[in-house]
Amino acid sequence: MRQVAIDEYTELPRPEIIIGGPPCQSFSSAGMRQDDDIRNTLVAVFAQLVARTRPRMFVFENVEGFLTAADGARVHDLLGPLIAVGYRIHLRKVNAANYGVPQHRKRVIAIGGLGFDPSFPEPTHRAYGAPGAEIGVSGLLPTSPTVAEALRGLPPPASQTPVQPQGHIARPLEGVRLALAQVLKQGETMQDLPPDFWHPSYRRRAYRRVMDGTPTERRGGPPAGVRRLDAAAPSKAITGGAAGEFIHPFEDRFLTLRECARIQTFPDSFEFVGSRAEQALLIGNAVPPLFGKAIAASVAKDLRDHLVEQGNMEGRLLSFVPTVANGMSPALEKVTRTVEERFTTGQLTLL
Repeated sequence: MRQVAIDEYTELPRPEIIIGGPPCQSFSSAGMRQDDDIRNTLVAVFAQLVARTRPRMFVFENVEGFLTAADGARVHDLLGPLIAVGYRIHLRKVNAANYGVPQHRKRVIAIGGLGFDPSFPEPTHRAYGAPGAEIGVSGLLPTSPTVAEALRGLPPPASQTPVQPQGHIARPLEGVRLALAQVLKQGETMQDLPPDFWHPSYRRRAYRRVMDGTPTERRGGPPAGVRRLDAAAPSKAITGGAAGEFIHPFEDRFLTLRECARIQTFPDSFEFVGSRAEQALLIGNAVPPLFGKAIAASVAKDLRDHLVEQGNMEGRLLSFVPTVANGMSPALEKVTRTVEERFTTGQLTLL
């Protein structure tokens, strides 16, 4: 795939839609937050690119840490330029499990329309096993698929390549790792075990934020470390490291890359390129295809229904859903307050 550098002098045609997810690693709760990470500026670049080219719609995706990064500055980087040029925007945190994905994967989605009010894809499934999973979706009949349902039909994993489906390889655990797997029950993490079972790297991760003097607002929660998945519930979010941290619900081994891809809703026919580490990163960083399909269907309908722009409608934040749980952290409360103060000019919907 050819890469093209875009700067302020690049002439671009006006597209129908721009879809993007600026690199999110510096926002992720899985690691240390770095407010001065140069990748953070790509949020502003994305917004400026959309404001400059004026597509009829845009879709923005990022991790939930995006909302509180730099005290909410990235939210303002996104919304400010776009509302100023007339985009009417929904900005919501959602759980992919509420769209039929067999994992709790919370992400921030912004959808904007130029000259019309865009829709936002409504949840299709109830979910359980994570904070806020059932809020606002109690009337839905289907429940999100479980880990067992996602992995159903796969043959026993091979020990080496080549193998079909691609990536369905598991190497036997030995020593401490095997002992750890044998004592972990379904749904348990290393936090549920006595410290004697904590391996050195987990011990360092558990205490590093205190030992190195990291400010409280950057500490995040304690790491889960190795966990055994619950067969009867959706998985936790698949990351680039899931194949080295998530233990199969029934077998004393880590998930295979193909099992991670299954939980991400990739079909078995989809093949990933690169080394094992590169494939794991591709799988973990991806938007689950089933979740992407729900967003794409909503956007496609909007584009069909709004072929003609509706005059010079002012830009506006139509809805802001900063959490899918019952409460907010102090940091998120602060961001919510600043967003309301700056962008609420009418009846902003806070769900």
